Amino acid sequence: MEKNTISVWKATQNTGIFLGIVLIIYTLILYFFDLTFHKWLGYVSYLIIIAGIFLGIKAYRDNFLGGVISYGHSLGAGVLISLYSSVITAIFAYLLYKFIDPDLTKKMLSVVEETLLAKGIPEEQIEMALKIQEKIITPFITSISTLFGGVLIGFIISLIISIFTKKEGDPFTQDMAGVEYLPESKE
Repeated sequence: MEKNTISVWKATQNTGIFLGIVLIIYTLILYFFDLTFHKWLGYVSYLIIIAGIFLGIKAYRDNFLGGVISYGHSLGAGVLISLYSSVITAIFAYLLYKFIDPDLTKKMLSVVEETLLAKGIPEEQIEMALKIQEKIITPFITSISTLFGGVLIGFIISLIISIFTKKEGDPFTQDMAGVEYLPESKE
């Protein structure tokens, strides 16, 4: 099979953008149904990320590399997919917390407060923790943590997925690709 020559940056771009858009749609669905801070629904986003990275690496391997990819190349493609999607979701997170619903930060803090109360932490410690969190949780910091967290999670997921997507080629075929066959001369 003939390999297409295209950079990994270009080849993974569409998958990463598509994954970012799917994650935004999922976030909006949770937001409109007021399920944004339900922890178990957050795990569904991990499944979306796993599926997106797996399908993206597989498409890159099959469509651009002739069905052959090393572990490291697979890992790099997965990280790039997560980078593209993280940039998209970070921009969305900034817009969501800054313009769409500025009160979402207060809702998040109330969820944190309920969680701390349920754990039996004293009121004074909860108030102190909430004051610190209120200063830290800004739209800018949320978008930056979305970016770095998304790439980190994408890296970890790509480490695992690359085990299954790597496909080594036939070394003999690869070595002999540039060698011309010369028949033996008859003497």
